[in-house]
Amino acid sequence: MAIVETEKQGEVAVIRMNNPPVNALSHGLRTGLEKAFNEANADAGVKAIVLTGTGKFFSAGADITEFRAEMKEPYLPQVIDRIEASEKPVIAAVNGTALGGGLEVALGCHYRVAAKDVRQLGLPEIKLGIIPGAGGTQRLPRAIGVEKALELITTGAFIDAAKGAAAGLIDKVADGDVVAEAVAFARAQIGKPPRRIGEKKIDKAAVAAGLFEKARAAIARHPSGPLAPKCAIDAVELTLSLPTAEGTKREREIFREAAASPYARALQYAFFSERQAANLPGIGADTKLREVKTVGILGAGTMGTGITIAFLNGGYPVTIVETTQEALDKGVTRIRDTFSANAKRGRITEAQAADRFAKLTPSLNVEDFGKADLIIEAVFENMALKKEIFAKLDKIAKPGAIIATNTSTLDVDEIAAVTKRPQDVLGLHFFSPANIMRLLEIVRAKKTAGDVMATAMAIAKRIGKVGVQAGVCDGFVGNRMLAAYGGEVQAMNLEGAMPQDIDGALETWGMAMGPLAVSDLAGLDVGYRIRKERKLTGEAAQFARVPDKIVEMGRLGQKTGAGYYKYDANRKRQVDPEIEALIRAEAEALQIRQRSIPAEEIVERSLLRLANEGAKILEEGIALRASDIDTMYLNGYGFPAWRGGPMWQADHMGLKKAAERIKAYEARYGARWKIAPLIEKLAAEGGSFAALDAKKK
Repeated sequence: MAIVETEKQGEVAVIRMNNPPVNALSHGLRTGLEKAFNEANADAGVKAIVLTGTGKFFSAGADITEFRAEMKEPYLPQVIDRIEASEKPVIAAVNGTALGGGLEVALGCHYRVAAKDVRQLGLPEIKLGIIPGAGGTQRLPRAIGVEKALELITTGAFIDAAKGAAAGLIDKVADGDVVAEAVAFARAQIGKPPRRIGEKKIDKAAVAAGLFEKARAAIARHPSGPLAPKCAIDAVELTLSLPTAEGTKREREIFREAAASPYARALQYAFFSERQAANLPGIGADTKLREVKTVGILGAGTMGTGITIAFLNGGYPVTIVETTQEALDKGVTRIRDTFSANAKRGRITEAQAADRFAKLTPSLNVEDFGKADLIIEAVFENMALKKEIFAKLDKIAKPGAIIATNTSTLDVDEIAAVTKRPQDVLGLHFFSPANIMRLLEIVRAKKTAGDVMATAMAIAKRIGKVGVQAGVCDGFVGNRMLAAYGGEVQAMNLEGAMPQDIDGALETWGMAMGPLAVSDLAGLDVGYRIRKERKLTGEAAQFARVPDKIVEMGRLGQKTGAGYYKYDANRKRQVDPEIEALIRAEAEALQIRQRSIPAEEIVERSLLRLANEGAKILEEGIALRASDIDTMYLNGYGFPAWRGGPMWQADHMGLKKAAERIKAYEARYGARWKIAPLIEKLAAEGGSFAALDAKKK
């Protein structure tokens, strides 16, 4: 079947895009569209044209792989301009998802008929650090109004067919066969002059005063970074002063400016990295997955209930088990309240909330896990307790059931060893709150079977998580790196950088929340218990002095109204002189001379400690790829996607320079800054983490 096919239905030519799986607007598809429209316009027997897609997609937009190479003519703006210039009426039969360039193609058509079940219409380019580059910023405001278009373009949000019709984007919502209804619509337009969105003039009086000024003021911490949203606003504003042709030309220039930025490169790297993480060596697409229809969760605390909600949202029936009725009731109430709150906020319907909650079975009997296909233990971080639990689960679980631990640091091999089925055991490390955070660190123990890993990856996708493989070591990937980062933060604290200096520097750089504010949010008692269990010595014990004393003062973070900061009734943090005095006193006791540490140094030391530890993890084989490490940090640790991740940042700095800076810090601070051999090797060879990853594909 050709990538573009034309079928004549009487006087209507139906042009169908067929570029599986998403009808990406590749060079081949653009060429095919240009040829098909030229032929249809030249055919005297054709009086109207319908353009549609195949499968579940009209078109998901540009072929993003072409971003890495030189684009070839015909360019998409040219193709769309030629569609719009057609003297014969052109109707888009929007059969499915139309995003980015796909929606821009539909906007180039004179009318749009959409199937009623179309859920995704939008221009999400901003999520890749760019803006629509084929007239989207010029035509969408003319179709639905400047304010609504500005909102959709700067957020990258989607609307469905019904909302599209209400906004003026869709001319007809089809109840039945969308192509048949579009053909009928097309026949009704024969002989009428085409209605071209590009010829429509903007009613400036209808545009709210100060709209663009307010939009610019609201993008200070945009998830796509500082440039793309500014470019999007600038491009949409052109509609007030320029005709479509000139506006589209200027849009393309602005598009190139955004596309050339490091923020766009980082966001596109993040996009590809997330997809690459699902590819596991030695596990092909033909690997037969284990059947998982029912799930058991042991523990109804904060983590257990969050994991339960995630699985209920994914459509799985869940049995949740606790040891006391009080704890079980508390967990069930938390689950019910979460669904109720989501329904009230419009995130799900009341019917969906009821349906999901109905799939929950609370129990006090661990024997009820006997029929579960997947069992996840989510109890306190204590090795003896977890081993006791797994020995019990080994006797209860049916043959072939997957048994997972939610441990964030403990040895999964040691846990698996107490069972007679270590091949069925793995770590599923969720991040709190588990029903919201996207990252799922899938810990592969020495004997974990390949089909168990493949099944875990598939489950992660179904419940809306980004699954990334990790090997077994203390803290796995994310938390092992976090320990190095956290240690450096404590070192800078003692050297004179107060909590607000450290958090302020990293938040200004782009972190969602600084490390000390994150500690307050998570609860300082969590880390305290782990430190006490490990009986720290040397430098690690020195770095623990301030956080330990804060906890011993009864300050556990936001939940007690005080931690590194004081918190008001709205949990807004405030600098606390008492904590500053504590830090100064501890520094004096340790004979550390304090100084003012520049924000640039705070950021550099934080990033390089992360990247250096990440390189050690990579070399040890705990992580498969540098991009996997970055995917973890973007989805589990508040690292801004427009900054790429700690490994991407080291590459962006240049590994030669990174190695020089790490060695300088090692000379100054000693063993904790010992350079990772992999960084030293790559720096000497002129290599990069990206090139190393490419060799593994």
